[in-house]
Amino acid sequence: MKFSIMMAVALLFCTCFQGCGNSETQKNNKTEQSSLKKTDIPKEERNYAVLPDHIKWLTNESDPVFSSDKAKKGGILHSAITSFPMTFRVVGPDSNGSFRSAILDNQLSLINIHPNTGKIIPELATHWAFGDDKKTMYFMLDKNARWSDGKPVKAWDYVYTLQFMRSEHIIAPWYNDYYTKEIKAVIVFDEYTIGVKSTKAVPDLHLKLGISPTPEHYFGILDKTFVQTNNWEIVPNTGAYQISDFKKGKFIKFKRKKGFWAQDKRYFKNRYNVDTVIFNVIRDINLQWEYFKKGKLDTFDLRFPKYWHQKSNISLFQKGYINKIWFFNDQERSAQGMWLNQDKDIFKDKRICYAFAHAMNIEKVINKVLRKDYFRLSQAFFGYGRYSDYTIKSRSYDIKKVDELMSSAGWTRGSDGIWQKNAIRFSVKVTYSYEEHMPRLVVLKEDALKAGVELLLERLDSTAMFKKILEKKHDVAWMGWSTNIRPSYWQGWHSDNAHKPQTNNITNTDDPELDELIDKYRASLNEQERINLSLKIQNAIHKTGAFVPTFMVPYVRQGYWRWIELPGFKGTRRTDDLFDPFSSMTGGLFWMNSGKKEETLNAMKKGRAFLQVVIRDEQFKKGVNQGG
Repeated sequence: MKFSIMMAVALLFCTCFQGCGNSETQKNNKTEQSSLKKTDIPKEERNYAVLPDHIKWLTNESDPVFSSDKAKKGGILHSAITSFPMTFRVVGPDSNGSFRSAILDNQLSLINIHPNTGKIIPELATHWAFGDDKKTMYFMLDKNARWSDGKPVKAWDYVYTLQFMRSEHIIAPWYNDYYTKEIKAVIVFDEYTIGVKSTKAVPDLHLKLGISPTPEHYFGILDKTFVQTNNWEIVPNTGAYQISDFKKGKFIKFKRKKGFWAQDKRYFKNRYNVDTVIFNVIRDINLQWEYFKKGKLDTFDLRFPKYWHQKSNISLFQKGYINKIWFFNDQERSAQGMWLNQDKDIFKDKRICYAFAHAMNIEKVINKVLRKDYFRLSQAFFGYGRYSDYTIKSRSYDIKKVDELMSSAGWTRGSDGIWQKNAIRFSVKVTYSYEEHMPRLVVLKEDALKAGVELLLERLDSTAMFKKILEKKHDVAWMGWSTNIRPSYWQGWHSDNAHKPQTNNITNTDDPELDELIDKYRASLNEQERINLSLKIQNAIHKTGAFVPTFMVPYVRQGYWRWIELPGFKGTRRTDDLFDPFSSMTGGLFWMNSGKKEETLNAMKKGRAFLQVVIRDEQFKKGVNQGG
């Protein structure tokens, strides 16, 4: 997952596109064309500002290193995705799929956050400073930083970010809005010194202004062809890896850059160790499991209880060929749940939304299907420290409350036991994509019937689900969003993003009271006021009834062949995938041991076993029900 220092639009599930193509040809053609492009600001008009006196430059080369000096370079990581992305663009139509994180993770920011201490650490900038106006941050750019085509990263690439993100041609309303209403300007003092200015003073200014550059030399002046012409282009980036080859619907291959500019930097050293990362499209999770058991995939997610408790109870694990790890983390929790589309007539009445929530027996799913391994999520913004209201409780299964709410709204039970009113039955379609979630939904469906609510289960592939939800054509979406370090409300809950496609307000919430609170939160200059507003917003969201929280999983559980090695500390406080190859905050900590691979394969042929390895790491475990 991309956990950007700059608040970003949340991620959804991966998407799918059929066809074929080769990236190298497209990349080379585009590079040749880009050298001929003109940019918006002629070089003769590029004036430099004067850097203010008395700037106090800061850096951080003293926080603990979170990598291992035992790491070795080399090898190939074989991974899988359930569907091919709809585009390689990271903005614009169809770009908000989960594979987007693999691309964004290789687009570095000015600064980052240390995953254990929470302090600022260098990324594309070596030093930073805070302005007296509490709106501006200053950055010294790392003169070694390079785009993947070898060109240096310079100040004007950050100026261009504003032009790019504000352009109507990228067809990205959220970015248009954010970079207009939240980021006022990028000021250039010289080729390697900039200031980034907010439209207003805010607490945690570094979380807002640590933006990423955009390659001006590559894109040039944008026009209405941007979306179409850049759908499958391999854009220069600043991270350790770049897409090197792909075939639509089949695979995507990333190569580690030889001589990556940051490979010897304190917080990058001994990371990003594998030479190649290959994502093969394997649409069925069960089929991925079969590939994993044959060694064709190097890791497998075991968070599903049946894989951790049952399916992994086989000789491959018992003989020590494959290791298991259960690693608890400590971070903001994904908003996993059921999202009710309030543009549907049936959900326009809050009482019906509340009744729906009380008809969902989430607790039974946790106890019976999930073997009590998961925890009940209480609300959409859990785990944000002082910014979260831990007094909010999710609505529990209660048929009596369903009866009271439905009756008060003028509904009656029909002859089939389903609530009805004016020939409308309380029958809604739940759209989901993962086959592994079917047992959970079946339990909900059976107990919802007892409460007079009919659930129609609609499983679509990731592409179709993604498209349907963003077009706001769903009744109920079964899904989750990723997180930021601070709660971000506007994109998902403000009426500015309701009743229109391609926005994150998938519940079409249109609540003037909530809008006012969100606007005040965005405009607030005071941290305590923002905290107070955050708590009020969460209560207002809970009051809408548009989100039914389901599960919280405060850990990762993974299986991995013994030839993959982890540091002694295993992972960081914020690690949500121990084998994430790219994340600039927590990724690339593992490495391949070619000698162990050969040893393992020979042992399997001869029937020789190793010690079974099952690791349970609770160094970052917290009281999940108390919220920290």
